[in-house]
Amino acid sequence: MRVTVLCGGPSAEREVSLRSGKCVARALEQAGHTVFVSDVSPTDLAGLDTPADVIFPVLHGDFGESGELQEILEARGLPFVGSGSVASRLGMDKIEAKKVWLKHGLRTPRFKICREIPTNPAELGLPVVAKAISSGSSIDVHLCKTKADVREAAKQLLARHDRFMLEEFATGVELTIGLLDGAALPPIRIATKNAFYDFQAKYNTGTEAHHFDTGLPADVLKRCADLAVAASDTLGCRDVGRVDLIVDDQGWPTLLEINTLPGFTDVSLLPDAARQAGIAFPQLVDKLVKLAAARASYPSPSGGGRVGAGAGSVVRQASAF
Repeated sequence: MRVTVLCGGPSAEREVSLRSGKCVARALEQAGHTVFVSDVSPTDLAGLDTPADVIFPVLHGDFGESGELQEILEARGLPFVGSGSVASRLGMDKIEAKKVWLKHGLRTPRFKICREIPTNPAELGLPVVAKAISSGSSIDVHLCKTKADVREAAKQLLARHDRFMLEEFATGVELTIGLLDGAALPPIRIATKNAFYDFQAKYNTGTEAHHFDTGLPADVLKRCADLAVAASDTLGCRDVGRVDLIVDDQGWPTLLEINTLPGFTDVSLLPDAARQAGIAFPQLVDKLVKLAAARASYPSPSGGGRVGAGAGSVVRQASAF
């Protein structure tokens, strides 16, 4: 197939996106596809004029992951990899995602929306996490141990955003679970030398490790996989994603965030989980473009998946294709 890989974009995650684009393009070529790579932005969509059977967006952050690009692709009738515009918007907005999860009875930490420096910085307890509402790759995320830390984080966030969120700091074992075509990939336990799993830990080798030996019992891991799939289904996501969660000392997971378009670099979590399941990188991207191509014969007006699906979804364990 002819596949156009879209990468770059205008967001703070541009460099990660460019790295992802190179890796995806190389893997697609290895899988036998004809590949065209385009660095796109809201003011430069020329790459969409090149004939293609499938569009493979690997833009992260604003525009590329937040629904705007997906809406453009839907309007043009172009089949593309990943969630549609509705689900993408929900997944990118941490507050809206939490509201949907809470509506469906899915556990997520308490939070507060802030438009100014909070008068009661310890309202959710300390430590607390201050973060931008629509950023990824742990950009604009601050772990605050004191009231002074909260105030300083608020100043920095409000200089870049019109609002931010304070989120209760959840303790326990941090897991991330990749999703492929509605199936949970092997969970990864995150270990980092940094204060938390920040941008440096994610993309600079030597500061983090991915552990498939999580140290958790099988029934707890099954519970985590169920929750990850439910988190994706209730937002209407499709094809691919990654869910971050925390498992407490009683074995109960709590949702942190969902990434509807996770990284595809050589050190990214989703490809690592796929390899653990026996799915090599070329197989992974080949599977994704075939999923998108299959939708071309029955496009959905919203481009979304199963919006509002129940939390009791059955989880299929992904395996090699």
